[in-house]
Amino acid sequence: MDKKEKIRELVGRIREIESLERFRREQDKLARYNRDKVHAKQMEFHKCVKRNRWVFGGNRSGKTECGAVEAVWWVRGIHPFRENRKDVCGWVVSPTYEVQREVSQSKILSYLRPEWIVDVTMQSGRKSSPDGGVIDYITVKNVFGGVSRLGFKSADQGREKFQGASLDFVWFDEEPPQDVYQECVMRVMDRKGEIWGTMTPLKGRSWVYDEIYMNKRENPEVWYVTMEWADNPYLDPAEIDLLTKAFDKESVEMRRYGRFGDTGGLVYPEFDESVHVVDPFPVPPEWYDNISIDPGLHNPLSCHFYAVDYDGNVYVIAEHYERERDVGYHAERIREIADRLGWPRDREGRLRCIIDSAASQKTLASLKSVADLFYEEGILCDTSVDKDIWSGIAEVKSRFKARPPRIVIFRNCVNMIREIKGYYWGKGDAPVKADDHAMDELRYYLMSKPRSHTPSKGEESRQERYKKKLMRRSRR
Repeated sequence: MDKKEKIRELVGRIREIESLERFRREQDKLARYNRDKVHAKQMEFHKCVKRNRWVFGGNRSGKTECGAVEAVWWVRGIHPFRENRKDVCGWVVSPTYEVQREVSQSKILSYLRPEWIVDVTMQSGRKSSPDGGVIDYITVKNVFGGVSRLGFKSADQGREKFQGASLDFVWFDEEPPQDVYQECVMRVMDRKGEIWGTMTPLKGRSWVYDEIYMNKRENPEVWYVTMEWADNPYLDPAEIDLLTKAFDKESVEMRRYGRFGDTGGLVYPEFDESVHVVDPFPVPPEWYDNISIDPGLHNPLSCHFYAVDYDGNVYVIAEHYERERDVGYHAERIREIADRLGWPRDREGRLRCIIDSAASQKTLASLKSVADLFYEEGILCDTSVDKDIWSGIAEVKSRFKARPPRIVIFRNCVNMIREIKGYYWGKGDAPVKADDHAMDELRYYLMSKPRSHTPSKGEESRQERYKKKLMRRSRR
């Protein structure tokens, strides 16, 4: 063996060792996922049982990472929070094949151990080096003994290229065209499969905003979580600060926080669903404060029940929100909610509320105002509300901004939550006058200056006894 052959052999062995070391690092990556450092939002996504899940996240927030891990868990049959399946078939959909190669495909390969891969079929490039080309599909060993197939698709192929298949899941890496999304929803129907998406909303208020974020169809299987740079435990705070300063305000909203941009911006960017929305709990009747109504006929009538605790914190605890109904119908629904809550009435059994001052006006078509009609239904309406929009918005913003928050909303008040998320500034420094009925009556209520209720003597003594008990424990 001459000198050149020895050198070639030595170089070959070095490459084999380097390749083996790389494989070992990759083999450890899935086992280390969310072990060394826990990304709470990623785990919230994985644990969610909904069948149409989305992550709206900024760049480098960790959204693509969790999408890739979810796909690998599915094809391997090792999902820790799902009933796993044999012989899984799924798609990864990227905006283009170039984005696929650089992002989703690269992430998938980094989590798939080499011994798990049965075969790789390429669109372009070499099978021996799939990370340098464009993969058509990968066949993967499933722990139940079969094989799973993971296909890669480009959204710019058009809807026709997505027809015919029967799938267990589709992962959208970044926002797809709506017709491609709808076609993929059909692909998972017969297997009762799942859809998930991970995206930065750089296109603004597109169809995803209406269909997923606002969930205007009220699909019970639609769910989302937002991720920002601070949620990623692997990003250095100094780097976060540097990146934040590098972008303008609107770009920061989208690229850091994963929020849907608009030229006017959100009226209440302080609102954080993970902070300001809570699961319903039994509210002490002593906290019950008032009912606020924004009337509507063709537009929805928005009505919410408000409570205030002893520290002055506001709770939105119940909702009635319907359109194209008369006063009699609305009054009946409001009374039903009041009965369920045990809401206080006056000596004549009547409810009290505050309502838009326009409800006191009579029209040519009727000799009675809306307030008059509610009065006949046993609901006394106070129309002397403060409608100053600037003061009202400032009051709402201050309560959302406070930590701990000074206003929380029960999760079953879905229409108020939806309106807050879609309440944007328009032209002329005023909010867009659309889909804002709950926003109006929320302002009316907060501008009525709700006050905390003083505990009764019995409750006060119980609190004092508990406080003394804690003090005794601390001294011991």
